[in-house]
Amino acid sequence: MNGVNKTCYITLYGKSYVSKKGIILKDKKAEEIWAKEGFELKGKSKSKWLAYFMGMRSAVFDAWVKDKINEHKNAVVIHIGCGMDSRVLRVGTHTHQWYDIDFSEVINERKLHYTESENYKMLSGDARNPEWLSKIPSQKTAIVIVEGISMYLKTEKILELITALNAYFEQVFLMMDCYTKLSAKISKYKNPINDVGVTTVYGTDDPKDFETDEFKFIKEHNMTPDYLINDLKGVEKHIFKLLYGGRISKKMYRLFEYASVLLG
Repeated sequence: MNGVNKTCYITLYGKSYVSKKGIILKDKKAEEIWAKEGFELKGKSKSKWLAYFMGMRSAVFDAWVKDKINEHKNAVVIHIGCGMDSRVLRVGTHTHQWYDIDFSEVINERKLHYTESENYKMLSGDARNPEWLSKIPSQKTAIVIVEGISMYLKTEKILELITALNAYFEQVFLMMDCYTKLSAKISKYKNPINDVGVTTVYGTDDPKDFETDEFKFIKEHNMTPDYLINDLKGVEKHIFKLLYGGRISKKMYRLFEYASVLLG
């Protein structure tokens, strides 16, 4: 795998780590894949603090997806940049059609660990060129997860993706995590993703950068809510809160929710 694709193993390690400890996120699939495929991580990539953060971010996304699929029984779920993530197992497809999207190299490896079903498919595709949308049967509503990839995309490419989604579906609900501009600047020199060869990333300070006439910012979510931080104990809890749970963290990393505007 190239550098960007290898970053999916940093998040996989984090989820495997917290799952093994029995905190934050239950993810037996991450444990299983990491045991088989994991490689030696360097520097901050193997930090327990980052692992706690990766687990919490995933848990917040999971909770949002669960809420949305309960509200929209016939929606299709699309996870763009799925990597090795097992959200489809953690959340469950229920009666929803679920599509995991990533580069062909990632999907080929993913298929060694996951099995498609009537409700679950894996598609090769690039967020920068959403031609893969044509492989998804048309539905009125889409629940879209964009986790851990926006920082690799220029603003115009994200807007192109959003425009394509809105043209294909009548209604789109989307959650996306983003670096701030400060974080993107610092990341060139100091970021766990550097350990797998990635140095070019992008950030935004304004969630409205990704709005269009038909697609609006709804609200910002907390990636490290207290109920998850409380899974940590003693000194670890206080250190983590200083590193990832306060104003300093918000200056570096944000989580935005969007929805299409129903016209008519």
